[in-house]
Amino acid sequence: MDGTLTNAIHDFDAIRKELGLPAGKPILESLAELPEAQAQDIRTQLDALELRIAEDATAQPGADDFLSTLKTSGASLGILTRNGKGIAHATLDACGLRHYFHDDHVVSRDCCAPKPDGAGVTLLLNRWKTTAESAVMVGDYLFDLEAGRNASVATVHLAVNGDFAWPHMSDVCVKSLEELSKQIF
Repeated sequence: MDGTLTNAIHDFDAIRKELGLPAGKPILESLAELPEAQAQDIRTQLDALELRIAEDATAQPGADDFLSTLKTSGASLGILTRNGKGIAHATLDACGLRHYFHDDHVVSRDCCAPKPDGAGVTLLLNRWKTTAESAVMVGDYLFDLEAGRNASVATVHLAVNGDFAWPHMSDVCVKSLEELSKQIF
C-alpha cells in the first residue's frame, strides 16, 4: 500500500528516533525484542504516529485507474501491510481508494505475521479460494517481494525512482502503475 498505491511519505529513521528504537533496524522486529509492557507502550505511540501519517496520504499517480481496471476485469484485490488495519483504512480513505477493497481483504500486522512472512499473502489466497499461481504481489520494498516469494506468488517491484534494488526477488520491475497496467492489459 504505502509506496505502491500511495506516495511514499514515511520517514522510518525519524519514526525510530521518536520511538527510541535502534537506527536502521525494522520497527516491528525491534518491538518484538522488547519486554511486552514496553513494546505495548511503543506500539501505542507507533499507531498514533502512523495514523497522523495516514491522514496525509495521497494516491500514487494512476492508482485509481489501475484499481478500477483490475476490478472491472474481475481480479480479486487485497492489501497486505505492516501497518495496523485501522491505519490501512485511514490511508485508503485519505487516498479515496478504500472502496476497491473488501474489509476482509485488508490484511495487516493485526491479522497475521507481518511481511516479509508470506502468511498474509497465503491468508488472502485462502479467502479468495485461489492458488499462488494465479496471484501477484506488487510492492515497493524488499519485504513485499520476500512476502510474495515466501508465499510462492509472482512479484512485481514498483520503484518510481527506477532503482530496482532487488532484481533477484522480482519477476517484473516497473516505474509506475501505468507501466504495470500496460504490461497486463
